[in-house]
Order: sequence, then structure tokens, then C-alpha cells
Amino acid sequence: MDIKEFKQKMKKIKKDVYVLYNAYRHPKTPWYVKILAILVIAYAVSPIDLIPDFIPILGYLDDLLIIPAGITLVIKLIPPEVIEECREQQEDKAGMRKKGIIAAVFILLLWGWIIYKIVRIFV
Repeated sequence: MDIKEFKQKMKKIKKDVYVLYNAYRHPKTPWYVKILAILVIAYAVSPIDLIPDFIPILGYLDDLLIIPAGITLVIKLIPPEVIEECREQQEDKAGMRKKGIIAAVFILLLWGWIIYKIVRIFV
């Protein structure tokens, strides 16, 4: 596998996280798949990993293996018509991207403010 194929697979996985989120909210998705989808999404966006990233090589295995395997499993459990509908919703993601950027700016500002307060206490 070359770098180009790897990048394409990673982009597909990123899109599939949004598809999982949309499928979680879909009324035709079975309850047990919704639970599994939430667990996979939470693990994918969580800063806490099963294997910490500071452990050489093994630390990134969960990012490269566990998350894509979880996403693939959940997508296979979701009814095909729900997946198609969710992929169509994902195509119209401009609003979602804007919300993500706003959330990222807010979080960065919050961390900046916290660091500023800590520095003021000690300086």
C-alpha cells in the first residue's frame, strides 16, 4: 500500500465517523448498534487510548487498527438503507464543518485562558 492509498483510506474512515454519528441518530438503526456506534465514536474522539501514544510503535496501533476495525464492524451491522441515507447526509456536511471549526476555536481559547491564569499565578 502506498501513501496515496493510505491517505484515501484515512479520509474514508474520517467520513465514516460522521456516517456513524448520523446512523446513531437514525430511528431505523437497532439499539445495540447505536450503543456500539457511540462507543466507537467516543473512543475515536477521546484523548484517552487503550494503549498510550507515548509507547513506541504500540501506542499508535489502536489508532491504526482498533478504530478502523470498530468503524467497519458497526457499519456492517447498520441496515444498508440507513447507511445510504446517512452517507447522503454526510455529503452535505458544510454546516457540520463550520460547527467543528467554531468548537475547535472555543476549545483553543479556553485552553489559552487556563494557561494564562496558571502562568499569572506562578509568575
